[in-house]
Amino acid sequence: MTFIGFGVYVLMPIYWLLVNATKSTSDLFATFGFWFSDTPQLFQNVRDVLSHGDGIFLRWMGNTVLYSFSAAAGATLLSFIAGYGFAKWQFRLKNALFWTVLAAIMIPGAALAVPTYQLLSGLDLINTPWAVILPSVVNPFGLYLLRIYIDSAVPDEMIDAARIDGAGEVRILRSVVARVVSPGLATVFLISFVATWNNYLLPLLVLTEPELQPVTLGLTNWNRQSLVPTTGSEVLYSLVVTGSLLSIIPLVIAFAFMQRFLRSGLTIGAVR
Repeated sequence: MTFIGFGVYVLMPIYWLLVNATKSTSDLFATFGFWFSDTPQLFQNVRDVLSHGDGIFLRWMGNTVLYSFSAAAGATLLSFIAGYGFAKWQFRLKNALFWTVLAAIMIPGAALAVPTYQLLSGLDLINTPWAVILPSVVNPFGLYLLRIYIDSAVPDEMIDAARIDGAGEVRILRSVVARVVSPGLATVFLISFVATWNNYLLPLLVLTEPELQPVTLGLTNWNRQSLVPTTGSEVLYSLVVTGSLLSIIPLVIAFAFMQRFLRSGLTIGAVR
């Protein structure tokens, strides 16, 4: 029963999006929220979303994919290298530095908003893609996860054997460690990808140009326009709901693609 309740809790919002993405704005308020209207118009809503504002939604989606993929790839690489260093190298203040990283996990993102903005402004990166990507590359939880994973899954003897065979640290990372901890890498990538995709506060602070905004900000602007309509503006509730449905499709695709790395890694660990 617990799993059924959890499944309902997770899938109910998606079901609500799917149902209401088929409705016009008037039907959103005139019909039951968890069932279809008598005149479904999903494809019309999709066409309206893609064509509204000269196709700005596609630009928002492209921005979001760029920010999320770049940040996730950078965060995974940085966490992998740093996690390997903390797990297998010996140096002064190693534990102190690692606990400092763990302490960073406890700091809420809102507390770092103003310092982050000032730093990016000093670097003249406001209103550029780097203003979203660079802060998102730093992932203390990913570093912690990969440090623990590498420490427990990669024996020191394996690394010593590779060094005896003449392999350098880069080759050891790429050919030995990465193969063993591929499930951890996939996990960090997915966590970073989803976190950047859903990030609202950081883009709100550092981006003002509509052409640079991710889909989270774009849909919020459409919703704000519907809540407080101005002269000549449209009520865009149906576009907001349909756009929200379209915006989760890349997340589903990313999870489906990365799932095979999770399965393969678990299989390797089972037969070792």
